[in-house]
Amino acid sequence: MEKPALHYLDNNATTMPAPEVVEAMMPFFTERWGNASSMYEFGGRVHRDMEAARAKVGSLLGAGDPSEVVFTSCGSESDNHAIFGTVQALGPETTVITSKVEHPAVLQPCRALEERGHRVVFVGVHRDGTLDMDAYRGALSIPGPKLVTLMWANNETGVLFPIRECAELAKAAGAVFHTDATQAVGKVAEIDASAVPFDMLSFSGHKIHAPKGIGALYIRRGTPVRPFLLGGHQEKSRRAGTENVPYIVGLGKACELAAAELRDGTLGRVAALRDRLQEGLLAIPETVVNGNRELRLPNTLNVSFPYIEGEAMLFHLGDAGICASSGSACTSGSLEPSHVLRAMDAPFTALHGSLRFSLSRYTTDEDVDAVLEAMPGIVRTLRELSPFGRGEEPDDPGAAR
Repeated sequence: MEKPALHYLDNNATTMPAPEVVEAMMPFFTERWGNASSMYEFGGRVHRDMEAARAKVGSLLGAGDPSEVVFTSCGSESDNHAIFGTVQALGPETTVITSKVEHPAVLQPCRALEERGHRVVFVGVHRDGTLDMDAYRGALSIPGPKLVTLMWANNETGVLFPIRECAELAKAAGAVFHTDATQAVGKVAEIDASAVPFDMLSFSGHKIHAPKGIGALYIRRGTPVRPFLLGGHQEKSRRAGTENVPYIVGLGKACELAAAELRDGTLGRVAALRDRLQEGLLAIPETVVNGNRELRLPNTLNVSFPYIEGEAMLFHLGDAGICASSGSACTSGSLEPSHVLRAMDAPFTALHGSLRFSLSRYTTDEDVDAVLEAMPGIVRTLRELSPFGRGEEPDDPGAAR
């Protein structure tokens, strides 16, 4: 039986490496494979290539100095470096302020710190996924050293936090401010270290068409943060380990392409496709869009189809060659409903029936058409099989959470 064509709409989980990125990387596997930290010219040439890539990353982030960019293995490492490194530098009395809807790469380190005795404040969100700013201001009033770590854009709903305002409030309160911008880099023009006073910013290359296994942590000069990985003197002794030059070069090229995309209107085309997908899915009875429809990424749509399971929908979409997600890729093996939707107080009938569609520059009209053709029948079939879809309510609503 012939396989259906692939329709990939899970770009918040990972993106296809851009052909230009792969082309830029290849010489560093075959010709320029030297150690960038070596003293001889063969390594020195590679070092210069690495620094050129660092400059491209810094340019996308608005860094005043490219040396403020530290290369890591991924966004999770960058987040852990920012959180644990800052708390170690500030001391045991440090209060950590975060939100209830962060990615696990932030939530788990924060919970680990809480278990070690640190005060950690988890700020809530409103029903539309936007940050509770009153609660945030209240947390900033806690005396003593503070670290704030807030995502720029939510990976499940695409909802944007007001990072400029949050950073300004944090700085006024004397806090160190870190933002996990993994989903926002390359999609949000406002990411600019010269204009927004964040101290640290994390992101991962595989979300912007670079390969998996490369990330970056921007550290503004003077920020109190200790190294997370100890060993060699690489990255100005801020992150030990022989530099992964092919992937660093790939990340630099991906950032160069992302910067062009922010200028050339590509994201407007992506947003128009997302909106067409949203309009078509809302024609299915009882469909609900999760999250603020204005303050969100241009590529992300999170929708719930009450009374049916997201995993069952994904199974049927997969049969049609369609790739989507029921939440964060890092928690897709869990049967628990999304912590993001729970924090948003989503109805229990919709918690398990959410899907995330996330687009990219490579998404086509045909991809959207494939989803709109498949989903009505999938929803109809699954609701006919579900007792809840036939109007029977669960006996214990709390159990459905």
